[in-house]
Amino acid sequence: MFYEPKDGHGLPHNPFNAIVTPRPIGWISSRSAEGHDNLAPYSFFNAIAYVPPQVMFCSTGSKPDQDDGKDSVANIRETGVFAVNVVSYALRDAMNASSASLAAVDDEFAHAGLTKADCRTIPCSYVVDAPAVLECKLSQIVELAGEANRMVIGEVTGVHLRDECLKDGIFDVTTFQPLARLGYRDYSIVKDLFALSRPDDKG
Repeated sequence: MFYEPKDGHGLPHNPFNAIVTPRPIGWISSRSAEGHDNLAPYSFFNAIAYVPPQVMFCSTGSKPDQDDGKDSVANIRETGVFAVNVVSYALRDAMNASSASLAAVDDEFAHAGLTKADCRTIPCSYVVDAPAVLECKLSQIVELAGEANRMVIGEVTGVHLRDECLKDGIFDVTTFQPLARLGYRDYSIVKDLFALSRPDDKG
């Protein structure tokens, strides 16, 4: 099969999200200028640079009560900060609950039954039970082609790691099994690892 996206795919569901998988989930917490906390998952998310450490997520679509796409983008544009909460398998239902379409003033932490705490380097809340959290300051918001498609890039200013996830100095993802987004309504988790040495590795 071959298709050009501009002409449609002719399938019951768009296969694009099922092709580019698995994708890590950026569970983005932000705070409005008025002090309203927000939490929402984004599957267009990744780390993009080491020094300084930087991450990005993309928001698609808009909300009727928001002039700037989704609540996350509007809040981040106002305050210049956000946090990325890593989603463990244990937090899957809370993550899903936080994706509900709530009013901009509603608190997804409360809606999902999550405990929150204040970040250390930025004025924002984070998910206490997340295995890792990246506190970020906004670098830029890039307007992408299409309606209400925006890429948010941030520099990491603080990193939280749960002590029980550190094994012999390694952040061991098998201790919490990170959730990954597949296509359609499908997800997966990381349980099994294998290592590959690069050709230019020494020792």
